[in-house]
Amino acid sequence: MSNTIPAGLIAPVYESLVSVSREFVGFAPAVQKDNGNFASAALGQTVTAFTVPQANAVDIVPGVTAPNDGDQILGSINLQITRSKSVNIRWNGEEQLALNNAGPTFPPILRQQFQQGFRTLVNLVEQDLAVTAYQAASRASGTAGTAPFGTAGDLSDFAAQAQILDENGAPALPRAMIVNSGAMANLRGKQSVLFKVNEAGTDDLLRRGKVGAVEGFDIGYSPGIKAVVKGTGASYTTDTAGYAIGSTSIALITGTGTVKVGDVVTFAGDTNKYVVASGVSAPGTIKLQSPGLKVAIAASATAMTIGNSFTPNVSFSQDGLLLATRMPALPVKLDGTRGDMGAHQMIVDPFTGIAFDLGVYEQYHQIKFEIGLAWGTAAPNPEHISLLLG
Repeated sequence: MSNTIPAGLIAPVYESLVSVSREFVGFAPAVQKDNGNFASAALGQTVTAFTVPQANAVDIVPGVTAPNDGDQILGSINLQITRSKSVNIRWNGEEQLALNNAGPTFPPILRQQFQQGFRTLVNLVEQDLAVTAYQAASRASGTAGTAPFGTAGDLSDFAAQAQILDENGAPALPRAMIVNSGAMANLRGKQSVLFKVNEAGTDDLLRRGKVGAVEGFDIGYSPGIKAVVKGTGASYTTDTAGYAIGSTSIALITGTGTVKVGDVVTFAGDTNKYVVASGVSAPGTIKLQSPGLKVAIAASATAMTIGNSFTPNVSFSQDGLLLATRMPALPVKLDGTRGDMGAHQMIVDPFTGIAFDLGVYEQYHQIKFEIGLAWGTAAPNPEHISLLLG
């Protein structure tokens, strides 16, 4: 069959994609995206990407020769393409004919099927990004079990998130805050400074439900964010070694139950809420997300408490989260080219920047359309991510 897709199909496909993009998609448009560097990564294969450390300033000392400095130790992250998914739509000639018997009703139905296909894949990407984001967050603010922004005229939840990112050295722009449905309900219903046109300077929230930017954060809404159930750990204490500011590995002695990745923990004498990067199921060593302790732990057994279950909201600078995508892999044919029996074309969503694979398979008395995407997520800079509990 032909290796090109008829132009007449492309326009309704893009129309379907744009209509989905206008819905509530929070993480995908806000994160750093890589649509090419991981193209050679097979499903489940680990690929290493390098990160550049912060620069150090030194005194300028005039001399005969230039100083022998400038070397840097690059950091790295490991990322896997963990998902390769497709949504398939198939019709045979009799089915199309039956729909068109009373008029051309098949094209609108096909367009809606494409909409549902793109929506399904985008929602899966959003869910993966949400999990990666809350588990990689550096620290947390807010109250678990209570949706933020619940007090009219009080925007201190924004300020607390900005404080964490500022202290961690996260870039000021671009920053995003992706909120769940409870937080968005409070923003829409209680924060009049955002929806009163004379105070907000725009009627976007009042008329169209768009929050826009608040205190340096571009606000995104992801209704699919899931509640997080805390670990069962209780009565844990640190050992008596003592831990300096910046420490991330903390040894726990007495205590029982699980400390899970993404749990929010506090230590006696320290009000900071830390996010667990690696946990335990019995006494052992946990690891906190970077940049680690803000307050030193004394050289004595110090109680650790796991916070309550929560529904996350996440703030981050764009370099904090990474979404790597590629086309689902096609086999190498006998002539050395890649392909299969279908025609394939890349469809790029202008809103999220995600490139999907559109496949068309002309079969015996029937036709099948396939929307495909392979992707993985990572957090190259956890210190540039903050968790707002809800």
